[in-house]
Amino acid sequence: MVRRRFSMLVSIVLTSVLLRAADIRDAPSTTLPGFVLDEATIVAMQAAMSDGKVTSRQLVEGYLARIDSIDRSGPCLSSVIEMNPDALVIADAMDAERSKKGPRGPLHGVPVLIKDNIDTADRMQTTAGSLALAGSRPARDAFIVSRLRESGAVIIGKANLSEWANFRSTKASSGWSGRGGQTRNPYALDRNPSGSSSGSAVAVAANLVAVAIGTETDGSIVSPASVCGIVGLKPTVGLVSRSGIIPIAHSQDTAGPMARSVADAAALLAVIAGVDPADAATAGSRGLPDYTRYLAPDGLRGARIGVVRSSAFNLSDKVLPVLESAIGVLQRAGAVVIDPTDVPNLGKTDEAEWEVLLYEFKADLEAYLAARPGTHARSLSDLIAFNRDQSEREMRFFGQEIFEKADRKGPLTEAAYLDALRKSQSLMREGIDAALSGQRLDALVAITNGPAHLTDLVNGDAYTGGSSSPAAVAGYPSITVPAGFVHGLPVGISFIGAAWSEPVLIRLAYAFEQAARARRPPQLRPTVDLSPGPCSVIGSLAHAPTSRVVPGVFK
Repeated sequence: MVRRRFSMLVSIVLTSVLLRAADIRDAPSTTLPGFVLDEATIVAMQAAMSDGKVTSRQLVEGYLARIDSIDRSGPCLSSVIEMNPDALVIADAMDAERSKKGPRGPLHGVPVLIKDNIDTADRMQTTAGSLALAGSRPARDAFIVSRLRESGAVIIGKANLSEWANFRSTKASSGWSGRGGQTRNPYALDRNPSGSSSGSAVAVAANLVAVAIGTETDGSIVSPASVCGIVGLKPTVGLVSRSGIIPIAHSQDTAGPMARSVADAAALLAVIAGVDPADAATAGSRGLPDYTRYLAPDGLRGARIGVVRSSAFNLSDKVLPVLESAIGVLQRAGAVVIDPTDVPNLGKTDEAEWEVLLYEFKADLEAYLAARPGTHARSLSDLIAFNRDQSEREMRFFGQEIFEKADRKGPLTEAAYLDALRKSQSLMREGIDAALSGQRLDALVAITNGPAHLTDLVNGDAYTGGSSSPAAVAGYPSITVPAGFVHGLPVGISFIGAAWSEPVLIRLAYAFEQAARARRPPQLRPTVDLSPGPCSVIGSLAHAPTSRVVPGVFK
């Protein structure tokens, strides 16, 4: 659920090994009898199934074929950590039910991929990518999984992720897990997919599934969505249940939709949002039965949008043309743009947020492990011991210093925790609220993050800047939409709003998406073309931004 903020050198040698250029090919298209699977939307799938042009079984079979072709072999995207052995059986049942009773709703028979930190009480495992939980299975479905099953969706498998949602080491490579290996960015296979919802983003981008579920604590939905050229929606904390999801921090954790379009993300959000008695944060959930009603092509007309250009985001000048282009789209669509817009308190919550995450991680994870049946690690100390014992498999590339720091924290009654929580949440909520109310804004916009950096298992992630923290720390919603490219690598723009403003953000993001038309499907290229010169990849690193590093802080 967390993405990294540490700037590191890139290992060119390791990158060349990862390429395996002989296995790389352009993305194959998939045409089923009577239906084209590539870039297919939920609405198109439903129409085709209702008209008898395609079945849910055929959709699942088509995606399974693509997964076998480009995820398990060929370019080996490694985005899917485990397939659901019962997916075809479920699809057949949904087809039979449709023929007798009609569809349950928009997701009936639609294949969905879920991140491997979300519990399923079936024949699949839930491991957060860690070998420490391999072989053990939860006793019950996560609340959102139950909602998906009730909607008629077909859970096709589990997505790979940054192990433990990027909360094990500051030297980690996003998209790597002990169970699933390194996920690759489909726009350039030597580039990183970001994280921690790496597999969810890559699978959706590469047309391996219709839609996916990701999770976020700070950036882990919107960041991989941005660098993989898709839509990612991080809801208000409390809109979507977290019960049955392996946690980092209850004050910031949430699950959310990842899709190729705002319309598909809106349809998925309606299914997973709602009150869950097992998650007290959802008691005030303002989940709606239909978010697609807010999909208005003219949704930007008359809207007041504030552009945030804060140096706290640490973004490279390389993304400025994308931002300027996006501003032009907003203005031509009829929005009133206030540029720049100041958001008080940006950059003032890093240390407090870090303290909150460490405290809550230990408390929340140990509560989750204690409630999970079977023989497995029961505490953070147990996990630390397991990783040391299995260091050749689990710590070959990076350690577990975050685990060790969190394990030294005390209970959530300590003053250090309570003070940090109060500071981080109040400062960021006050800042966003002040910016919105002061200019009578409908939303803020900012570049989501920089383009994908080179994957480097030796040194770990290289931070390229990002704007996820304000909404993450405040617990407010944000949605990222494809906005453009830098050297062929996708860059998204985020719409950030007040608590429970998902309908507004969906309206604005949809109108922007329809006007910008910025998404282009990936072609599974081995690397970014930075010609001329054999040293162009190395030369490109000269423009990598220097990270604003706060000691002991990352996201």
